[in-house]
Amino acid sequence: MYTEGFRKQYDEQGFVIVMGLIDPSEFTPLQDACARAIDKSRKAEWMHRRTVGRQFPPYADEKDVDVWGVQHLMHPELGEIAFVKWYTGNRMAEVAKALLGCREEELQMELFNLLINPEQNNFALRWHRDDVSEKASEVEEKKALGVWHHGIQWNTALYRDACLYVVPGSHKTPRTPEQRKHSETMTPPDDPFDMPGAIQVVLEPGETVFYNSNILHCATYDSTVLRATLHATIGDTRGGATRARNVLQHGMDWIKGEGFRKTLEKIEDDKTRQRALLMYTNLLKMQEGVNAKDLGYSLSN
Repeated sequence: MYTEGFRKQYDEQGFVIVMGLIDPSEFTPLQDACARAIDKSRKAEWMHRRTVGRQFPPYADEKDVDVWGVQHLMHPELGEIAFVKWYTGNRMAEVAKALLGCREEELQMELFNLLINPEQNNFALRWHRDDVSEKASEVEEKKALGVWHHGIQWNTALYRDACLYVVPGSHKTPRTPEQRKHSETMTPPDDPFDMPGAIQVVLEPGETVFYNSNILHCATYDSTVLRATLHATIGDTRGGATRARNVLQHGMDWIKGEGFRKTLEKIEDDKTRQRALLMYTNLLKMQEGVNAKDLGYSLSN
């Protein structure tokens, strides 16, 4: 299913669009689970949220705020097993192994969140790379881009999604002076197409875009357009601690409790359950190997 050309495009362009990663039997359960998670987040019954006014972690923890994302979809207290099954399922694992070039036992569980439309205000993210400061010099940028090889990130649309903009190939090269001008600012762009080389990524329901999270990218959120897009990362243990800050800055202490392991053990399919537990063990090992408090945050708001 996933050819060498598929991986070649991802490596060269920094992104690739894949269809068919949601089985028809999974589509409605995922939409329903999203609706419940969104409702809890908007009512401040689920406080692991991305809030308007904060582009990057840490997010505001006040109750009376507009919300553009739901964090930690696999958290046992959220209680939505459909998310756990899909994230650890066979289809996603096959793509992850193909793009990372790794073995199944090297897959590392990481983040699983949900991107949604805010209700009260339009919102946008500025041009950025997820784990490289906008103030990085050309030398610092080259160094940072050179070590980012051990994780994938993706958006899977449950409804049509035209929010993401990327600059193809920018995951490999430092910014040009003109690109730097458009990405050093702390504010979102008035027009994403002002960025040299920018394209808009449009996903139909069920389509997934995998992208290197250090590709130059930004996003716009229209409060009038329904959005429920699964947003996640998977790592490769060969990267060691290189992914620790990008993952742990979102607050992952909840994975240590017995509740999450018990959630994984509820997966009926033997192969998926075994994979999930192994991916979980690999995440724990990474978390135990670093002090999350010393890692700080990748980007500033």
